[in-house]
Amino acid sequence: MIKTDILIIGAGPTGLFTVFEAGLLKLKCHLIDALPQPGGQCAEIYPKKPIYDIPAFPEILAGDLVDNLMKQIEPFQPGFTLGERAQTIEKQDDDTFIVTTNKGTKHHAPVVAIAGGLGSFEPRKPPITGISDYEDKGVEYIIRDPEMYRDKNVVIAGGGDSALDWSIFLTDVASSVTLVHRRNEFRGALDSVEKVQELKNLGKIELITPAEVIDVHGKEHVEGVSIKRGADVFNRECDHFIPLFGLAPKLGPIADWGLEIEKNAIKVDNTLDYQTNIPGIYAIGDVNTYPGKLKLILCGFHEATLMCQSAYQRIFPDKRYVMKYTTVGGVEGFDGSKKQAPKAVVKAIN
Repeated sequence: MIKTDILIIGAGPTGLFTVFEAGLLKLKCHLIDALPQPGGQCAEIYPKKPIYDIPAFPEILAGDLVDNLMKQIEPFQPGFTLGERAQTIEKQDDDTFIVTTNKGTKHHAPVVAIAGGLGSFEPRKPPITGISDYEDKGVEYIIRDPEMYRDKNVVIAGGGDSALDWSIFLTDVASSVTLVHRRNEFRGALDSVEKVQELKNLGKIELITPAEVIDVHGKEHVEGVSIKRGADVFNRECDHFIPLFGLAPKLGPIADWGLEIEKNAIKVDNTLDYQTNIPGIYAIGDVNTYPGKLKLILCGFHEATLMCQSAYQRIFPDKRYVMKYTTVGGVEGFDGSKKQAPKAVVKAIN
């Protein structure tokens, strides 16, 4: 049983920043995320894409934002349960909660903060008969380890940023890269489209448009795909077929926890602390909804800050917390580290 003060479901930017704000209150956090690494969409879908609306950063790559958040919370030593989905929640007689994942890992906390972004993500799969038989046998919907494609023949399907960016990246890894898209036009960033065109002209990417992959074949592993372009159907040998059609957000098992749901988001009663209809369970970031809601990372940071204040009062109802600015009190980590502005020197002048 993993015990913590605040159990955070979702390790995206909002969930990660919650660790920092909780740490200032001396509250320990543990995070659960179905993805294999922290960062949420920023790490999984667009790590190399710039974000322009983070305060003090005119431009920052999504992956760099995650790296900075991880560095910021390091002194507070958060725990992580990654690659597992929060499945069930049980309220105890003392008003604490036990959350169990799909792999049976149990977590116990007096406060649960759902920071699951748009929910758990499931890949959008192409309508190809029997494609599930090749999953983890050459068919991948998400690229997690580019090295597995080293010196392999790869076919990618899709027309968005993910398909474009990975096609570009894998030209330096794979033996060959073929990009198939059902239209001649791509809906990704202009610089990515132009880069793919340049690599095509250099013979480093084979671009097949307008076309679509209609079949996958092989004995125990992917050996090739069938591609339809117009009235013609032809085969292309490959070791991996990667359809990158995006991820579909779903609340998943959280939708069955008795929370008030509105348009696939968790309704919070007010913007005082972002508590749900179940006391002790909060929803922050893109996963929640309330009048005036904006799905922005900086709004998630704000919500996390206020939520932690309420969580502190729930955990320590008899204590009064006096907020101190970090410029005054500094930041004291659970690891013994201390960041503090230099003290003023008082010296008499004769």
